[in-house]
Amino acid sequence: MSENFDALLVLSFGGPESAAEVLPFLENVARGRGIPRERLLAVAENYYRLDGRSPINEQCRALIAALRAELDSHGAKLPIYWGNRNWHPRLEATMRRMTADGVRRALIFVTSAYSGYAACRQYLEDVETARAAIGAGAPQFERLPQYCLRPGFVEPLIERVRAAVAQIPEDRRGAARLLATAHSIPLAMAETSKYVEQLTEVARRVAAGAGFSAHRLVFQSRSGRPSEPWLEPDVRAALSEEAAAGATDVVVAPIGFIMDHMEVVFDLDTQAREHARALGLNMVRAGTVGTHPGFVAMIRELIEERLSGAAAAWMWPCLENCCPQPHPMGLPPGRPA
Repeated sequence: MSENFDALLVLSFGGPESAAEVLPFLENVARGRGIPRERLLAVAENYYRLDGRSPINEQCRALIAALRAELDSHGAKLPIYWGNRNWHPRLEATMRRMTADGVRRALIFVTSAYSGYAACRQYLEDVETARAAIGAGAPQFERLPQYCLRPGFVEPLIERVRAAVAQIPEDRRGAARLLATAHSIPLAMAETSKYVEQLTEVARRVAAGAGFSAHRLVFQSRSGRPSEPWLEPDVRAALSEEAAAGATDVVVAPIGFIMDHMEVVFDLDTQAREHARALGLNMVRAGTVGTHPGFVAMIRELIEERLSGAAAAWMWPCLENCCPQPHPMGLPPGRPA
């Protein structure tokens, strides 16, 4: 199976794993964006409330371990490497190790399921930047296709929502509301990608599969200047509206994330939950797909399809001038991860 590609790179955002790493990490994320120091210090406090540790690296390790076992069980002897855009293990360092190991052509799995500058294009730009820094001998890379509409992503989301509904008293489940949430981005960024279109369809499929007759797509983790328009409504505003409409139980499903980033464990599990509690709402947060066997199998299938030639190459750039970076950029999606 490894005739055309000799490795897989799992490419993620990265995050700090101790309080000492928080500010250096945030400074790295914000470099070149003119973000005030006080803004970084304010965001850092969110991390300190959780001992300075983002869950993303630990979840990447778990996903890689599950994927390694999945590939091994299907006879795919493909080494897996891991690199992050913004924190250790850094992408360039990983790529240098791949070069030293003799890797020449590698597939990339990005831990971001949707279109958009920060969700897709920026990762691939960083790959090219790292390749240029290494120079001759750097591996060639090809991204695996986007997967947000694949059953292997949607069906695990449906299972996670059903499990959340099961936590609501049985006599109240029929009246529970579903809020499907994703990271807000600037409207200027949303208008140059299929981000909202894809999220809308995933939310529709998840709601239908989990038995909800109605749902709302909402957003979270806004981080730009107040004067800059971002996608709305915010999840906390939506919770307020649900409470005002008489809801007692709300399932919040973070369909925009494949694993528990800082945006999930702080912005939802802490901020949104505290807001719901103050409103008298029972908020149940659905899980992300994480290491769900169906999701891990989907990644393996994407790899097999490409290695066998059954799937066409994922072309980069996808379309001429696709998903361009809007200007000016605030602290991006990808702000806490």
